[in-house]
Order: sequence, then structure tokens, then C-alpha cells
Amino acid sequence: MEEDHNSREGNGFEIEDDEKEHSVSMLREPFLVRNIKNNTSQIAIVGVNTCPIESLDYEITDNELFKQDWRSRKKVEIYQYVVLKWTLALLIGLGTGLVGFFNNLAVENIAGFKLLLTNNLMLENKYYQAFATYAGCNVVLAIAAAALCAYVAPAAAGSGIPEVKAYLNGVDAPSILAPATLFVKIFGSIFGVAAGFVVGKEGPMVHTGACIASLLGQGGSRKYHLTWKWLRYFKNDRDRRDLVTCGSAAGVAAAFRAPVGGVLFALEEAASWWRSALLWRTFFTTAVVAVVLRGLIDFCRSGKCGLFGEGGLIMFDVNSGKAFYSTPDLLAVVFLGVIGGVFGSLYNYCVDKVLRTYSLINERGPSFKILLVIVISLLTSCCSYGLPWLSKCIPCPPHLAEKCPTEGRSGNFKNFQCPPNHYNDLASLVFNTNDDAIRNLFTSGSEKEFHLSTLMVFFFAIYCLGIVTYGIAVPAGLFIPVILAGASYGRLIGTMLGPLSNLDAGLCALLGAASFLGGTMRMTVSLCVILLELTNDLLMLPLMMLVLLISKTVADSFNEGIYDQMVKMKGFPYMEAHAEPYMRHLVASDVVSGPLVSFSGIEKVGNLLHALKVTGHNGFPVIDEPPCSDAPELCGLVLRSHLLVLLRGKKFTKQRVKTGSGIMKSFKAHDFAKAGSGKGVKLEDLEITEEEMEMYVDLHPITNTSPYTVVETMSLAKAAVLFRELGLRHLCVVPKTPGRPPIVGILTRHDFTPDHILGLYPYIKTHK
Repeated sequence: MEEDHNSREGNGFEIEDDEKEHSVSMLREPFLVRNIKNNTSQIAIVGVNTCPIESLDYEITDNELFKQDWRSRKKVEIYQYVVLKWTLALLIGLGTGLVGFFNNLAVENIAGFKLLLTNNLMLENKYYQAFATYAGCNVVLAIAAAALCAYVAPAAAGSGIPEVKAYLNGVDAPSILAPATLFVKIFGSIFGVAAGFVVGKEGPMVHTGACIASLLGQGGSRKYHLTWKWLRYFKNDRDRRDLVTCGSAAGVAAAFRAPVGGVLFALEEAASWWRSALLWRTFFTTAVVAVVLRGLIDFCRSGKCGLFGEGGLIMFDVNSGKAFYSTPDLLAVVFLGVIGGVFGSLYNYCVDKVLRTYSLINERGPSFKILLVIVISLLTSCCSYGLPWLSKCIPCPPHLAEKCPTEGRSGNFKNFQCPPNHYNDLASLVFNTNDDAIRNLFTSGSEKEFHLSTLMVFFFAIYCLGIVTYGIAVPAGLFIPVILAGASYGRLIGTMLGPLSNLDAGLCALLGAASFLGGTMRMTVSLCVILLELTNDLLMLPLMMLVLLISKTVADSFNEGIYDQMVKMKGFPYMEAHAEPYMRHLVASDVVSGPLVSFSGIEKVGNLLHALKVTGHNGFPVIDEPPCSDAPELCGLVLRSHLLVLLRGKKFTKQRVKTGSGIMKSFKAHDFAKAGSGKGVKLEDLEITEEEMEMYVDLHPITNTSPYTVVETMSLAKAAVLFRELGLRHLCVVPKTPGRPPIVGILTRHDFTPDHILGLYPYIKTHK
């Protein structure tokens, strides 16, 4: 690369005084001598495995072929495209709703059968056999979930929300939304939750919805003869991004039965780009999910779904509690918010440390992943079965509407080892499904059901088990463990306040869950609406808003939200909506990395093939030189994938002449459309002879003639905001002064990462 492609002078950004002289001398070195290379990692942890990552092409390719395609489209084809968008939104809602219902049905029946079997053995005083059965069932289910994650789709482990968030920000990995990931996410989540782990199915449902959307948005399949012309319109990253946004919202709607909360979750947490048209389609998708779930749940009330069938769209109804509160109650709510912020930030810190430890174990292979899952499963089984023995048997309260002790698998009054007419309150929480435990904690008007010691033991058990369980090789959501832990200390505080407060213990449990969710996930609006839809208690809206704002504010003073933490820890080059303060002291040319590889408008085939072999670049500048132009000028940008398609077509000439019209007749725009997962043309597919290597090919028809460019002296902070807001993959940097080569370099996502920038300028102050 020539020196003047990237020559620059030092900039006056702030540096530490004692290092100023050394730093300034470093900055004044010529670019050619320094030969900056971007050494930031091109891989990230997806699930529990490392995968190569790339950026997505959200920019509209503005070349002659695509212009011709748009000009040739009839009005009816444009209407077909719009109708198909809404049809796919409908299908995403139907698919996600059905999967969400199937997940609930399977978990309730599998876990219910396991608990009934154990309970029956305990009624016969066969306590050791009961534990062996309980732990054995859990281990078998855990191994099934871990084996699927370890051998079939490692990307399915974890919640999947960080991966979806990174995808919607423009980061792609081959296995994030693959069909195998979808399959394992569904069945692995069922087995993991049914195995009694302190995990939820809500996070995995977001990933599942995104996978369903991605599968429908692949633009057809030649393998399965689904090559309907209409589907070709969706062979681009922009439309797939919108569909995946709808899918993530549908996942939340299916998991929590909260359609409006799903839309707000996609807006607040998942999506990086939003517009009103997408809001409409997302809302429509979640509405479809709600209708599907309502119909299926009504069908199950007739008893045709085994052990599943109670409840409607409202999962945890606490509407019967009194929502009257006074000024002293507000102080209790503020205290809950502060506690939630402190516990939430500590939870995030511990999860981060555990994940880093588990990554060392998971790196050793699938067998170690499964072994870790077995250990955690046995630990969870010992806690679930062993802790209730520490609790005293309590006489059943008189005049109860429900039976005491509870018969069957769920209820507030578990018998466990107690004599007749007595119940074990701790067993009602730990020896139960997670959903039933939450329902018990949210129960109103029953302050005497759980002792303070019971709630304290349960909180510490769930808090610790939630930390050590997240990160193992099973699909695992964070919502349920966090709600359980928050509800337990909320009910504990509500019970302690007793006559001093007008707030019911069940309502305090709800506020505790909200505070802990705010402290860990740092969402506000979406969490507030999800909890209101979950509990059907609109009167709690002011208190819930207050507790979420306080917990988020307190927790933000310690560390980042759990999903932001995991995005960074997994190595995704996530672009924030704002530029880092230290970027204001640098300009675009300061971080351009090399060497730059460019092509002529009419290039020799051998040069193209060599560049594709020796570099991993996905975009190359095309420069017109005399006699094609009076002076060297930037023609545009050509993508690697387009070059591979063009080379496979072999429209070469022996002379260096323009053949654009011939290429336009030989190719159609959909030939260059982005293929589905792993289906594009690869370099190994090309068969170029020695004679063809000396021939020429015209790049003008496939060159994006209007790429986004910035002048080399533009502030790096401005360039970063522009790059992120427009969803770019490449940003061309052009020289400020004439008489130099027409392009200085290309900025990509990795050039904006702190690792790259601070690696070049380690003496810059990052706090300013």
C-alpha cells in the first residue's frame, strides 16, 4: 500500500502528562513505517463455542444491476412485496405461538409427572427411593439437553438474547440463527427447565422466535424447491433484520403472554434500528401470538392437555391484592429499589466471573460440558429435595378455600414429609416448578403461608443456584431465576413490615421481582409492561415505575446490564448508539488499518483471484484510471460475494474493454442477492484456468457507485455515529486535498472497537 493512501499527522487529543513526549513522537511517525493492522478478534463465543463472525450488509447496494431490477419492477410486484412482509409477520406469530404453547405443555407434563412420581413415593415413606427417582429424572433430562447443545448445536446454549441483540446490531455468525439451533433451542429448553434447573424458558423463546423469523426470511430454498419468485425479495440483510426483530418480540410475547411487552422489549433491548413501519408489523406479530395462545389455552381447559390447562393469558394473577399505599409505603418501595439495584449488580458481577470460569471447562470438549451439567443438576436436586427438611411442619390454616395439604404436583401447601393437616412451606417453593413457585410467592392475602426463615433460605438458594447454573451447556433464560429471587426478598420485606404497611406481601413480592429485574437487566419500560401483563395489576403501575427507575439507577453506578456484559464478554463488536468520549480527539484517518487492496474498473482475473485468496476483506474499492477516466477517481465499492458470483459466470474478455452491457444481459439482480445460511458461492467453487487468469472482467455493473464516504479529517466520533445509524459494513475514507490517490482507506466495524483504538493510542484518556 502506498504511503499517501493513509498518511496523516498527529492529533491533539489528551494524553497523560508524563507520557506526552513519547506519545506525540509516536503519533508523528509516518503511516507507512507503522503499517497499522487491525488485530482485533474476528471470532466470538456463540452459545458455548467460538465461531467466526462477520458484519451484515444493511446498506442498499446501488449498482447498475440492482437499479435495472428496480426500474423493471411493476406496481403489482411492489404490492406483492408488501403483502408478503405482512404474511411472513403472520407466519412468525403463528409459529412462535405454537412453539411457546408446545414448550409450556411439554414442561408442565414432564415436570409434573416427575413431581407426582416423587410425591407418591414420599407418601409411602420411601424417602431415599423418592430422592433417587427425583435426582435420576433430573440428570437424565439434563444430559439430554446438554448432549443436544454439545453435539448438535452449541450456539443454542444460554439464553440467546446477547446473540440476537448482536445480530440486530449487524454482527453475524454462521450458527446464530441456523435451523439446527432452532431445533436444539426448543427441545433443549424443554429438557433443561423440566430437569429442575433454576433457569427459565423466556430467554430461549426470544432466540427461538428469531430463529423462526430467520428461517422464513431465507428467501426460498432450491434444495426443497421453494423458489417462488416472491421469496427472492427477501434475499437481503435489511428485510431479514426486520423479520428477526418481529421474531424476538414474538418470543417475549409467547414466553410471558405479554404482546405489548414483547414489542417494547424489541424496541428497548433487542433492536438497534427502529421505525414506525416496523412497529406496526411487530405489534401485528405479537397480536397473532396472543390470539394463538388464547385459543390453545382455552382448548386445554377441557383437560385434553394432561397436567397443563390452568390459567389464561394472565400467568400470575395478583389482582385480588389491595393496592392502597401511603407515604411510609413509598419509603419501603424506595428501599426495595435500592436493594434490587445492589443485589442486581452483584448478581451480574458473579455471573460474569462464573461464565469466565465455565468457558475454561467448556473449551475442553463436549464431554466436559456434559459433566459440568451433571454436577450442577445433582447440586440443584440436592437443594430442591434437601432444603425442605430444614423447614418445620406448619398446621394448615383453618377456613382455606383450597385443600391443605395440597394434593398433586402444585399448590401453596406441599405436604412433603409432614403429618396429615400440616404443610411444608419451603417445599412449596423449592420442590415445585418455577412457574408454580412464582405463583405461590405472588399469592395475595396469605402473609402467614411462608415463614421469614423460609423466604431467607429460598432467596439465598435461588440466588446462588441461578448464578452457578447460567453458563452451562443448556438453553437457559435469566428472567425466571431473577423473578424468583426478587419475589422472595420482596415478600420477605413485605412480611417483615406487616402491620406497618398497607401493601400486601404478594404485592411486595411483585415489586421485589421488578426491582431485581431492573437491577440485573437495566430495562425499564418493557419490564414494567411485561410485569403488568403478567400479573393483571394495573394499580401497581406507579410503584413499579418507581422501583424500576431506582433499581436501574443504583445498579448502573456499579456495572453494566447483564446482556451488555455478556455481549462484550462473548467478543461481539457491538456498536453503541453513542460514540466513546475519547473518539472526539481522533479523526477518521487515525484508525484506518491496512494494507488497502483496490481494483481497477476493468481488472485482470488473476489479480482478483489472488486478492480474494490472500485477504479476508469483504469489500474492495474500485478505482477508475486513464483511459477510463481523465484522472484516478473512486468509482465505488464492490463486495466479495458479488465478485465470486461474477467470476463463476466467466464473462471475461481478452482485451481490457468495457463489457457492462453483456454482463447486464447475462446476469440478473437476484443472482447477486445474498444467499441463505452457508449457501453462497465460495472461493473453492471457482474453477479458473491459467488462460482465464490473464483475461479481464468489467467490474462496473456490480460496483456500488454511491458508497458512503467521509473525509479523512472527520471526527472519529462523528464517523462512528454515522456508521452505526446507517447500519454500514464499509465506510470509505477519502482524502481532503487533491492530487492524492482517491481513497485513504476503509473503516469497518472492527476499526471502531476500543481494543483497536486503544491499542494504537494507549496513552489516550478513556474517561474524558
